[in-house]
Amino acid sequence: MIVTRTPVRVSIGGGGTDLPFYSKKHGGALVGGTIDKYIYIAVKKRFYKETRVAYSQIEEVKDNRKIKHPLVNQALRLLDIDEGMEITSIADVPSGTGLGSSGAFTVGLLNALHTYKGELVSKKVLAQEAHKIITKVSKGLDGPQDHYITTFGGISHMKISKKGSIRIGPVNLDSPTLRKLENNIMLFYTSIRRKTEQVLHAQKSAAKRDKEKIENLTRIKKIGLDIRKALEKGNARRFGQWLNVHWNTKRELSTVMTNPQIDKWYELALQNGALGGKIMGAGGGGFFMFYCDNHQEKFRKAMEDARLVEMPFKFDFDGTKVIFNGM
Repeated sequence: MIVTRTPVRVSIGGGGTDLPFYSKKHGGALVGGTIDKYIYIAVKKRFYKETRVAYSQIEEVKDNRKIKHPLVNQALRLLDIDEGMEITSIADVPSGTGLGSSGAFTVGLLNALHTYKGELVSKKVLAQEAHKIITKVSKGLDGPQDHYITTFGGISHMKISKKGSIRIGPVNLDSPTLRKLENNIMLFYTSIRRKTEQVLHAQKSAAKRDKEKIENLTRIKKIGLDIRKALEKGNARRFGQWLNVHWNTKRELSTVMTNPQIDKWYELALQNGALGGKIMGAGGGGFFMFYCDNHQEKFRKAMEDARLVEMPFKFDFDGTKVIFNGM
């Protein structure tokens, strides 16, 4: 049996500028980080030619090409695996909550399948293969942020050229700044799950109709670059302030980015000490990220009274890895 562990990611700044409808014309730039909440993938050989895939559903097929889970189907096709096996996934966080779980799932699955085949591949190759699969499954709607960030781990900056080339590297943080981020960034689950594709389609459609939406994304890209500069200078508080600007800019991208309840929670957070915050991922629900460096007990109580559930975390610096190899 092979077991991989792959972290989910939080979008720190510039998110959305990796989406093809924007990056192919203007180039993208963003900062993201991985946290100690994981997708686990277990792959085990079967002696007979039947494959069982267990996720939120269970599939059993005699022909791997008939697997309905699109990411599993495409991963097996890409690596030319047609033998019987068992594939099981376990997640620390729900899907559809803005933490890039589909990207982590795909990267972890590819890592497990390559190990199953006795192949040692680089993280760059894993990210590229995951990008190929997700681009095909999403029909070119999704960007590379999730699978690249989650493959390499840590707090990273990414640049996407108009031609689609991708550069990724670590944000240069000192230890005191990292401790401030881990102490002052708080994640709260809204209990709202949404279809990412619906939110992304709405953003793309709005951008086609309104040039101002494209200008908003260009501002978001610049904010992401400013956030990186602030972090590398050790100014974590400035990062918190930029989050507020980032959110107010991003919420203008489409009508499904936020709703009256999300806006109410956000205002409550600011009233109780948060410098800024944002909804993770495409928006519309999932997890809120806030930065609060004063009166944290008061802030937490206000959020809990509003029925938001805090998820404590630390940053992960390993990225995807094989944690058990019983082959």
